[in-house]
Amino acid sequence: MNIKELIPKDKFDFETVEKLKSYTFDEIEPIIPDLLEWLQDINWPISTSVKELLIPFTEKISSEIIKILQGKDEIWKYWILQFFGKTIKNKLVLDEIKRITKNPTKAEIEEEVYEIAHEIINGYPS
Repeated sequence: MNIKELIPKDKFDFETVEKLKSYTFDEIEPIIPDLLEWLQDINWPISTSVKELLIPFTEKISSEIIKILQGKDEIWKYWILQFFGKTIKNKLVLDEIKRITKNPTKAEIEEEVYEIAHEIINGYPS
């Protein structure tokens, strides 16, 4: 099977997400960027399922998370921080989150990316 066939086709493609659960990280690694795209909007029905699939691999997908955090899609940044912020331990990702708290762009402030980054760095309320 071509691994590209395991990229969800639409926002209701739960069947494909379910199939992905039987694959190892090494097997799905080539499509990680495609899977992360499904986390651009929490309102897409499969976003939660994709998030749950990827959470165990947070550290392994750190380089992709950094790319998103350095990008221009503030809504996507917000959801990436919301989904992975509590579990991230990678120093480079944490440095980028700190950058957002210390030197946020205007858009990062407007879209509340700054606020969630601040919560991650300072710890979530118990």
